[in-house]
Amino acid sequence: MRLQPSDLHERKVFVEKKELEALFAAVAAGEMSAQDAVVRVQTEPFCDLGYAKPDMQRGIRQGVSEVIYGAGKTAEQIAGIVAALRANGQRRVMATRVDAAKACAIREALASADAADFSYREDARMVIVGGVPEPDGNGYIAVAAAGTSDLAVAEEAALTAEMLGSRVVRLYDVGVAGLHRLLAHADDIACAQAVVAVAGMEGALPSVIGGMASCPVIAVPTSVGYGASFGGVTALLAMLNSCASGVSVVNIDNGFGGGYQAALIDHARIRS
Repeated sequence: MRLQPSDLHERKVFVEKKELEALFAAVAAGEMSAQDAVVRVQTEPFCDLGYAKPDMQRGIRQGVSEVIYGAGKTAEQIAGIVAALRANGQRRVMATRVDAAKACAIREALASADAADFSYREDARMVIVGGVPEPDGNGYIAVAAAGTSDLAVAEEAALTAEMLGSRVVRLYDVGVAGLHRLLAHADDIACAQAVVAVAGMEGALPSVIGGMASCPVIAVPTSVGYGASFGGVTALLAMLNSCASGVSVVNIDNGFGGGYQAALIDHARIRS
């Protein structure tokens, strides 16, 4: 739901920069005093639920509103945080690392209005309330997964980027064991604003892509592999030691972090 100037007196805070701009526009149009606008921004920067304190002004500070990390939280706790964020004007909420059973319980716990906007993406293990926005980045992000076993982490990265307004091109099962599969997507890699390279085992994919791409490459090691992969540590160390320039690395299985960083790159503006 997009806020309108007539709704401003009913809202406690604004949680996205676009909504903050709407607040300033209301002041400029004489529909709200400057003093009232200051009060709206300064009061209640978070909501105390007892078990959590959702940050209602993160979107104003960072451009992206709070995202819920679902692992370790109950369905009722996640539903309570979603409801609090939505009640304070956040149009879209996502929760990561949520299994199907917990997602079903979250839907049941939400009020009817939020439940109607509820969706669950099992491939990414993510709950979305409010839908996916239209892309508004500078181009597109390529998410490359070495193998099918890496898809859960890759989808977390891809959906995160889409939720932050990026168009995503998915390049799946393009690991270095069959290099021709990756080379078939050379044009997709060459034209991307950023590439998220997801791989387990020996973690070689980001280095190869780093030698092909002119954009930043974000390496995401996964815990996929046999014993000597040490739950993703081998891939992590290989990516940290990449000889290709322009490769940065996030933590093991952190598809969210890789997709988030790529979306920031996709939305970067040149400042004069």
